[in-house]
Amino acid sequence: MQENVGNKIGETVEDFSDVITESTIWEKLIEFLNYKLFSFTDDKGIETGFFKIKYILLILIVLILTTYILRWAKKLLTRNMPDTDRVKFTTVFSFVRWLIYAIVFLVAIDSVGIDVTAVFAASAALLIGIGLALQTLFQDIISGVFILVDQSVHVGDIIELEGKVGRVEEIKLRTTRAVTIDNKVLVIPNHLYLTNSLYNWTQNGSSTRESVDVGVAYGSDVELVKKLLLEAAKSSKLVFENPAPVVIFRDFGESSLDFRVAFTLGDSFNARFPKSDIRFAIDRLFRENNISIPFPQRDVHVIQKEDQNIQFKVNSKQ
Repeated sequence: MQENVGNKIGETVEDFSDVITESTIWEKLIEFLNYKLFSFTDDKGIETGFFKIKYILLILIVLILTTYILRWAKKLLTRNMPDTDRVKFTTVFSFVRWLIYAIVFLVAIDSVGIDVTAVFAASAALLIGIGLALQTLFQDIISGVFILVDQSVHVGDIIELEGKVGRVEEIKLRTTRAVTIDNKVLVIPNHLYLTNSLYNWTQNGSSTRESVDVGVAYGSDVELVKKLLLEAAKSSKLVFENPAPVVIFRDFGESSLDFRVAFTLGDSFNARFPKSDIRFAIDRLFRENNISIPFPQRDVHVIQKEDQNIQFKVNSKQ
């Protein structure tokens, strides 16, 4: 009985295999995989290569395997890295990853019998157009690598670029994301770091030297002005006691004696608030001590000559 069962199973398997072999679905699948999408010919019209659907599937499989290998390599290399180094490595690795993808793709299509040189020659004009369009993109990427290697900018730094000030929140391969004083997101293309002057307010530390300028009328007691300015600076709780604020007699201006009170703050990103408090204090102390803050004045003279033409003459006075 067992032999009869075994024979029946064997016959069933053979019949099933014959059905698969003779099936039109299988034949259509093979025909579909061998379907030629593109053909490459030389100058004489002779076919030098072709591109089948099964080659696309093969290339996709190779790229998927490359993705998993790169993920495994990234985890292995960053396993014992500090957090700061891990962030920098991840950014650089993202650039290297796309380069590896490009190399693997070219090797894969060359291995399936496609002449890479012929492909480049056939699409030379298209590649030139793409290269010109992506010129700025490559500049941003290369600049991003330089920033990470040079370490001129770190996350948390307060930078000033093209008159815009922001705190760096994230450094990516192509752009840097910063938040301005008004809590607006500022996206900076990385190539601007190489083409413009960059001011890093906090590279030497979180504390920075700030100042407030003011002018007083000629004839004012300059020693009293110095005393009041120091008092105004010390009135703010955000101003450091050490180093102590200082007053600088800047210049004899056109209509005022120009002074500057300099002080140190721990958070220069929000410096406008203590500066505002100090200006309020300066205005109050000057009023209490009869120190006037002048403003430019102009005298306008109307001159009428014999030909009835009217001319205006403007004189400045303090």
